Order: sequence, then structure tokens, then C-alpha cells
Amino acid sequence: MDAQAVVDNIWDLAGEFAKERGERQLRRDLRRADFDKIKDSGYLLTAVPVDQGGIYENVERSTRPICDMLRTLAHGDPSIALVSAMHPAVISFGGWLNLPEAPEPHREAWEKQRRWVFQTALDGFQWGTIVSEPGSGGDTGKTIAVAKPISQEGEYLLSGEKHFGSGSGMTSYMVRTAIPEGESEVESFFMDMRGVPWDGSAGVKLAAEWDGWGMTATQSHAMTFQDFPVTRSAWPGIRQQPQLGVGSAGCMFTAVIVGVIEVAVDTARQRVQRKGDSIRAYEQTEWAQIELESWLIHQAYEGMLRSVETGGGGPLGSRVGKEAVAQLAESVMLRICKVIGGGSFSRHSPFGYWQQDVRALGFLRPPWGLAFDQIFEGAMGGQGKDEG
Repeated sequence: MDAQAVVDNIWDLAGEFAKERGERQLRRDLRRADFDKIKDSGYLLTAVPVDQGGIYENVERSTRPICDMLRTLAHGDPSIALVSAMHPAVISFGGWLNLPEAPEPHREAWEKQRRWVFQTALDGFQWGTIVSEPGSGGDTGKTIAVAKPISQEGEYLLSGEKHFGSGSGMTSYMVRTAIPEGESEVESFFMDMRGVPWDGSAGVKLAAEWDGWGMTATQSHAMTFQDFPVTRSAWPGIRQQPQLGVGSAGCMFTAVIVGVIEVAVDTARQRVQRKGDSIRAYEQTEWAQIELESWLIHQAYEGMLRSVETGGGGPLGSRVGKEAVAQLAESVMLRICKVIGGGSFSRHSPFGYWQQDVRALGFLRPPWGLAFDQIFEGAMGGQGKDEG
């Protein structure tokens, strides 16, 4: 399946989801049938290089088309779009997509692991992440989960608390971080979550179901792990490699919110046009602000993509763009709700749901506090900690 075929399939799927918008916005869980459709669309090939049978070329050429798919998917179902964004984002963040060769003595093991990761996606298995830990403020450098080695082949047993496991129950493999026993640096791991019960009997216990008001159906559960099998990255120290700062993951998360804003503005505009001459001066003013801020959102988003495509802006370009869109998106949705009126908060209206959905961007990696630390440090001449 080539890239254009995947794009066409995503357009069709987003249209199908949009027809069910009212029912979907009431959901608090994910449905396997939806992710079977994501798999059948070919979308999982976005995390597989062309030479391995996928559609991913490189970070400069592939970030934009992946983001366009996610924008489109968000028109139909933002929660599914956000969970889907994690698939290419975490495989990229793990280094497998953009770092084809490891230094000796890790080169052979790294190549073997890369090919295995890509094969899982080719086989239709979706990847996700459960990296964040309570009390860390979203900073993976503050991870305290511990992994004990049990073999020379990179197999470990992990224990610790994790939350924001986006797509829990739908994703087959999840990326995470931990400190290997006897070491001091945080390292990358991944785990096989297929068929694993959440009652603690297999080392995973559901600590709290996701109940967020916004992106409600992402199943971003919190989990407690006790001696759960995980596999270490075949390239120790991969987290310190500069490839991780390209900002493509931030673009993917932002693309979802841009998609929500696009469909919200288009839907609201149709309602405002039906008011004709009855629209009040205040509503006209607010709508003018909506147009201005919506335009700025697209400029910030375009700036993020160009920063990744050219490499000229470094990680700072992506970070600034993401937070700018986060702020503007909240403002646009609030103004839309004011113009539409009290009915915007009816459960039969999509606007109240969209208002809460767009707020998710500011809390996605890196979350507000850490993001502003990074922006300040970057503006002062540093690079800041890399959070994808």
C-alpha cells in the first residue's frame, strides 16, 4: 500500500467517524472495531521505513504527511486521532525510525531490534506509550521506576507507577522509561501488552481509569507494575542522542488539535451564517477574533512543520509552536461557545466537547511547566531537556 492510498483511506475513515459524531462524543472508552479500521487503512505503515515495506521516508519528508492524516482523522474522532498519533511518535522517539546505525558494540543488536519493531507494525500491531509517572511533572528525567535484569538479551522486570497510558487496551506494545538496577541513567524500554490482564496477576494492575473531561475516550489509564517483563532498547544511552529533539512528535500531537479547530470553526461558521442580520455586534466581534486566532494557529502549525523539515529551528521551533497553538485553540473554542450561546454546552452539541478536547494539547509531552522551562532555556541559548 502506498502513501496516497493510506491518505485516501484515512479521508474515508474520518468521514465515516464524523457521521457518528454525536454518539462518539458521548463515549468514555475505545472500541476495537475502530482500531481494526485504522490498521486496515494502512496507517500503521507510517512507522515503517520504505525499505522495510512501509511509507516512512525520513523525518524531514514524512512528518507533514503523517500530520495531515492525523488532522483529517481528528475531524471525525479526536480521541482516536490522538491515540493514533502515538504510534509513529513513540517508534520515532525510541530512535528506531531515525537512527539506522548504532555504534559498536550495539550495531548488530540494534539492527535486529529495529527490524523486529517494524515487523510488528507490518503485522498490524499498534504502538503506544505509558512513560509519565505521578509526581514527575512530565519530566521523564525524573523517572524512579526500576528495571531488574533477568538475562543478557536485554530482558528485565519492571516495577513502578505509570499514568497517561494512552490507548491502553488497544495498543499491543508500549514504550516506557525506567532506571536499570545498578545504573544511574534513565533508559528506554518497551513491553508486550497483548492479552495482559489488569488485575495484578500478571504484574500489571489498573490503578485508575482515565476519566478526563476532554479526549474522554483515549483510555489513558494509570497502571501499577510489579516485576512485569520489559525489553530494553538495544542501544543503551539512546535517550541522549540528538535525534530525539527533532520535534516531530510535537507536530503530530498539535496536528490533532488543529484538526479539531478546523472542523469546529467550519461547523460554527455554518450556524453563524444562518443567523443572517440577527447576529449581534458582540458576536460579530468575537467571530472576527476567531478568524484572527484560527489564522494564527495555522501559521504556528506551519512554522512547526517547517522547523522540522528544514532543521533550522531546532527543537525550540516545535516547542514554541505547540504551546502557541495550545493557548490559541483554547481561546478560539471559548469564543465559538460564546457566539453559539448556551446551547453549545448541550450534550447534543459538539462544541462543548471540542472545547475540552483542545485543552489536552497543553498537557501533552512536554506539559505546560516543563515546556515553558524548555522554551526559556532555549531562548537563552540552551537546548533544554529533550521530550520528543
